[in-house]
This record gives sequence, C-alpha cells and structure tokens, in this order.
Amino acid sequence: MVEERTTSAGPRRESELLKMKIDFESDQRIRFCLAACLLVIVLGYSGVSRADSSRPNIILLLADDLGYGDLSCFGSPAVRTPNIDRLAEQGRKFTHFYAASAVCSPTRASVLTGRYPLRFGITKHFNDVNRWLPESAITIAELLSRAGYHTAHVGKWHLGGLHVDDTGKRLKDQPGPRQHGFDHFQTQIEQQPLRGQMGRDKTLFRQGGTVLMRDGRRISKNDPYHSKHFTDSNGDYAVQMIEQFAKDANPFFLNVWWLVPHKPYEPAPDPHWNATAAEGISDDQHRFRSMVAHMDSKVGAIMDKLDQLGIADNTMVLFTSDNGAAFEGHIGDLKGGKTDLHDGGLRVPMIVRWPEKIPAGQSDAFGHTNDLLPTFCEAAGVDLSHHQETLDGLSLLSHMMGQDPPTAEQRGTVFWQLDLYRNIQRHYPKPKPYATEVVKRGRWKMLAYHGTPVELFDVQADPNEQQNLLAEHSDLAASLASELEQWLNAPRVSQNRQGH
Repeated sequence: MVEERTTSAGPRRESELLKMKIDFESDQRIRFCLAACLLVIVLGYSGVSRADSSRPNIILLLADDLGYGDLSCFGSPAVRTPNIDRLAEQGRKFTHFYAASAVCSPTRASVLTGRYPLRFGITKHFNDVNRWLPESAITIAELLSRAGYHTAHVGKWHLGGLHVDDTGKRLKDQPGPRQHGFDHFQTQIEQQPLRGQMGRDKTLFRQGGTVLMRDGRRISKNDPYHSKHFTDSNGDYAVQMIEQFAKDANPFFLNVWWLVPHKPYEPAPDPHWNATAAEGISDDQHRFRSMVAHMDSKVGAIMDKLDQLGIADNTMVLFTSDNGAAFEGHIGDLKGGKTDLHDGGLRVPMIVRWPEKIPAGQSDAFGHTNDLLPTFCEAAGVDLSHHQETLDGLSLLSHMMGQDPPTAEQRGTVFWQLDLYRNIQRHYPKPKPYATEVVKRGRWKMLAYHGTPVELFDVQADPNEQQNLLAEHSDLAASLASELEQWLNAPRVSQNRQGH
C-alpha cells in the first residue's frame, strides 16, 4: 500500500513541480523585464550609455599668463618643467594654438562655451565687480554633466559669481561655477577690495588659502586647506577630486585653472625657490621661475595620481594658457605680449595626452580655445547637433588622433576683439598702431582699430609680424574688413540670469 500511494502520488508531484517551475520562470522574466525597463529609464535620464567605461575622463589644465616660450618643451631658457614636458613627450604638442583673447576673462568664456567672448559682450578682463558669464550660456560642464560625467572646477574662475555675504555664504545675485554646470568647486573669493589688497601686498598666493570658497561657502579656519599656498590648494584639491571621482564608474571632467604665473610675483616654497635661483636675474624673474616650477610639480602630482589609480590611459589631459606672456614670461621672437593682439599676446602652448587614443607627436595646425568644447564633447560621445549652429569652434579630436586637421575652408575666418589697453604688460612699449580686432583667414592676419584695417601680415611667411602688407593687398583687406563688420554687428547674449 505504501508503494502504491507513492506510485500514485508521483504524477501529481511532477505536475506540481512543473507548475512551480513555470511560475518561477515567469516571475523571473517579469523581474528581468522590470529591471531592464528601470535601467533604460535611468540611463535615459542620466545620459549614460553601456559604453560608458570607454569614455575618457577629461582634465583641463589652464595656466594664467603663461607665454608661448615659458615651458622647457617649448624652448624656455628660464625654467625646467619636467612634468609638463612628460605630457608633451607622451602626447601631442600644438605649436600654433591660440587663446580667444590677450587677457583672461574673455578667453575663459571661450574655453567653457566654445564661442567668441564677444557673443556675451565680454570685451576685457573682469574687475571682480558686477560682471559675469551669462547663466544662459551653455558650457562644457553642463553638457558633460548631462551625459553622466562628474564635474569639478578648481582654481581661478574670474567669470563672476564669487562674492560672499558677512557669513561667508556666496551671494546669489550672479551665476558662479555651480550655475555653469560644476558639481563641486574650490576657488578664491573674487571680491573687492579683498583680492586687490592681497595683490598689492603680494600675498595672493602665500595666503590664498585664507580666502577660499568651496561649493558656495567660505572655508573655515579649521579647514586643512586654509593654511595652504594657493598653488598647493589647487593641486592638492584636484588630486582629492580625482580620488573621489575614481571610486565611481562614471567618468569625470576636472577643470583646473591655475593662477600661475600671473602677478603678484611671489616666491614659491622650497624646493622650488632654491631650485630656480640663478645669477644675473631680477627678484621678479626668480619669483616667476619658482612659481612655474611649483605649478609643474603639481601637474606631476596629478599625473602620478592617475597612474596610481590605473586610469591614466583613458584620461584626456590638456594643458594650455589663457593668453600670452606678461612681464616676466618668454615669447621668443613673437611680437607683443599680454593685452596686445599680435601673436605674443594670443599664441599659447598647448599639449594634449590621451594614451589610448592620441599618438605622441607634434602638430603645427591652427587651433583655438573655441575648439576645446567640441573636442571634449566628441571624445565623450556628446551629441552637439542641436548646438552646432551656435558654436564658433571645431573639434580637433580626429586630428589629435592622427588625421588631417580642419582645412582653411572648413575653419573659415577667425576673429578676435579686445577693448584697447594702451599699456602692454611687458617691459617695453606696446606696438603701434593700436588694434582692437583681429581677422584671420588662412595665412592672412589683419589687425583693425574699431573696424578700420591698420596692419596685414602673411603669418606663414612672416610669423613675427614685421612686414605690414596692407597697402599691397587693399582688396583682401577690404574683404576681411567686410566680414569683420558683420561679426561685430552680430547679436549678443545679454547678461541676464535666465536658464536655458
């Protein structure tokens, strides 16, 4: 009987097990579908794709007033920069790269937006009073953030929005780094008379940590960065951000804007001060050299951290400067300097390293700070089709990776505008005739004063801008002047605070 009950129960048990299996598999399919739907929603919302791990981290290193010849890999006779030289050896060095302006704030607007600073009415450097990059401007940080990147800004800002109230909290009447797409930021409070007085006292670097703002609030006296030199604050916080971001699967964009080697010239801490001593140089030149060496060491710390974390190969690091050399910098045979629209004020060093994608080498192709946004976005897989008509730059990524650069026809005419600074920030008088605009078409560069042509150079044959050919090519000058007039009269973005 027992055996019979067992035998008769067998089919029922198998039926029950089969039903349980079907129910379980059905439940599993439902849960899988739900999870897949949730994943699609999350990925669609954040802009992250399954190929996310192939997208590079991006680090932009922007020096301040570093001239074309101020790095040893660009022929500096003054200071050794072994860490930046290593970037150049392992990456691609651009010898004809141009800042959007001969002073800082306009170029910084160009770097973030890929557009001419004149589009936003930014025609000179900001004075830490009521001026800012309009909140309606679409920036690299915003585009990359929408695509799932972590973003942080470190160092000088100089685009407005860094004033504080009596409690040390950022005033909300102007947009700052957060409003322009940065999840985190650390920079100095840019407010008068604070910065002006520290500049006059030559304490802006050595006491820079005492006036730091982080993520919208002035840091306390107990903060470990409060007592640091400003260059150390920038380099060390950049390393801290890399460590923090590397814990997450998403890539990051780190925007490091050094104040070096902008005035005031201050002695950097040892070993950089002693290492840059030399006979026959002025105190300011010694300070200048020590500041550049200090910055170079912090670039080395950033590179070492990438190596330590095993993420160097898929990290794009780009180093450049916001304008040409000021008083103590070196520009070789170039004409002019900071605040002047000849190449000494506009042409800057540029190096880019991305070991997985960019072969080592050198390029003499034209490049511009307007090109940084489209280049970074292409590397990150960000679709710019909806913004293409408003951009003034071109992506250099394919050229960085070994293909031909954009042709002169693809590039078109390039423009610069800068309100007149009568005094050049160099140890010699400003070249005359004065100019407030530049038009460049291929090999031809024309300088104009309020739209009227004053000089014309064939910069391919005459890179030092010595032979004014304006009289010999009046028709070309007239054509360039006509394009300049259209550009100067194009609509501009108002400095309102409306979102996009």
